[in-house]
Amino acid sequence: MLDTLTALRAHGTSTTPPAVVEALPDLLLIERARSGDARAIETLMRRSNRRLYRVARSFLEQEAAAEQAVADAYLEAFADLSRYQPNGKFAAWLTSLVVEQARRVAPRREHAAAAAGTPVALESAVLALPEVFRVVFVLRVVEGIGGVETAASLDLNETTVRTRLYRAQRRLAAATGERVVSAPEVFALSPDAAERIVQRVLSQLPA
Repeated sequence: MLDTLTALRAHGTSTTPPAVVEALPDLLLIERARSGDARAIETLMRRSNRRLYRVARSFLEQEAAAEQAVADAYLEAFADLSRYQPNGKFAAWLTSLVVEQARRVAPRREHAAAAAGTPVALESAVLALPEVFRVVFVLRVVEGIGGVETAASLDLNETTVRTRLYRAQRRLAAATGERVVSAPEVFALSPDAAERIVQRVLSQLPA
């Protein structure tokens, strides 16, 4: 894997200092990524890792399955960046891809191992929500994404997002005894997991 990663970086990384690349807006990074700039690809992934992982975990109880769903979404995205329409946020488009990946995986892998692990009480309550409420709650309350971007990420209208969030909060209040308005600790992405996702994607992209 390291040989592949080294080859990719040698082939596709510009001479621009890393700090400069990391400060570039998404649209410029996407243009660099289209030309094979590995540093631009890596920067785009690091910007979206936490959000995509949390969305994947709202479908998949197993952490490893969520990591794989995020990696697969990235691979799908970077295989054909022409599919991205710049009139919307790049992170919203990536979110829609990881939702598709997670939904494909959940019926095959997740039900057989749903009892594995012992998530914290709030995570258990979130995982017990119906899917349509769960993913909206994760984006709006856990990740703190606005209603407009959440709607775009899930291909919903804003009214539906508001309704689903309200229903999610009511169910969680009944389960936990309080109304959850912020939950940044839920489905946390560890630095090691974030690094595994980045390395996995870079190692599988064509040099």
